[in-house]
Amino acid sequence: MKFNKLFKSLAVTLAVFGTGAILASCGNSSSSKNYKSELTNSGKLTIGLEGTYAPYSYRKDGKLQGFEVELAKDVAKKLDLKVNFVQTKWDSLIAGLGSNRYDAVMNNMTVTPQREKLYSFSDPYAYSYYTLITKSDSKMMSIKDIKGMNIVDGAGTDNAVVAKKFGANVSSTPDNATGYQLIQQGRADGTVNSVPAWKYFAKHNSTKGLKEIDVPTKLQAPAETSIMLNKNSKALTKKINQALAELRKDGTMKKLSMKYFGSDITTKNN
Repeated sequence: MKFNKLFKSLAVTLAVFGTGAILASCGNSSSSKNYKSELTNSGKLTIGLEGTYAPYSYRKDGKLQGFEVELAKDVAKKLDLKVNFVQTKWDSLIAGLGSNRYDAVMNNMTVTPQREKLYSFSDPYAYSYYTLITKSDSKMMSIKDIKGMNIVDGAGTDNAVVAKKFGANVSSTPDNATGYQLIQQGRADGTVNSVPAWKYFAKHNSTKGLKEIDVPTKLQAPAETSIMLNKNSKALTKKINQALAELRKDGTMKKLSMKYFGSDITTKNN
C-alpha cells in the first residue's frame, strides 16, 4: 500500500517536471524564432542603405562594400540569417523602412527625438565626431563662424541638423563629393561632415582648395550611430543588440573599424 502511494506520488512529480520541461522547451523555441517572424523576407535580414557614403557603404568595381556592409553581414550571421541589401537614395531611405521594404536601415543613422517617436534603434555601434570643411582661403576658423553662411549637406541628415543649429543657411546636396566640389567652385561656403567620412575622402581624392576645421566636443557631442528599425520589431531589435554586444566583445567591430577608418570609432573615447 505504501509502495503504491509512493509510486503514484513519484509519477505525479515526474509528470509535472516533464510538462514543465516541455513548456520551457516550447517557450525557448518560440522566443528564438519570434524575431524571425518580424522579418520582411523569410530567412533574410534585409538592410536599407545608400551605398554611396564611403567608407560606411559604397561600391567598388561594382561590389557593395564598407564598414556597415561587413558589420551587417556579421550581425546577420549571428542571427542565423542571410543578408539582403537594398540600395536606396537618402530622401526615400527612412520612408522605405516605414513601408516595410526592409527590416532595418544601416546608413550612419543617428538617434534624434523626432526619429525615436516613430522608429526603434539598436545600441550604438559607432561614434561620429564632426568637422567643418571650407575653402582654404576662408576666414572661417570655427563652427560658430557658419552663422549666415551657405552650407551644403544632405537633406535631413544629422550633418544638416548640426549646421542649422549653428545658424547656417543649409542647401541640400546629393552626396559629399558634390558638396566638396561646390565649395571648391566657390558656390558654397562649406559643409559639415563626420571626421571618418572626410578622412576617407581626403585619402582617396584631391582636396586642393579645401581645409578642415575640427568641431570640439564641447560645442557638439559626437553622434551615436545605430541601426534603425520599426517600432514593432521588438524581438528583432533585442536580437540585434545581442549580436552587436558579441561582435564588440570578440573584437570584430574594432577590427572592421581599423580596416576602414584606420582608428577605432566603435568606442566613444577613441
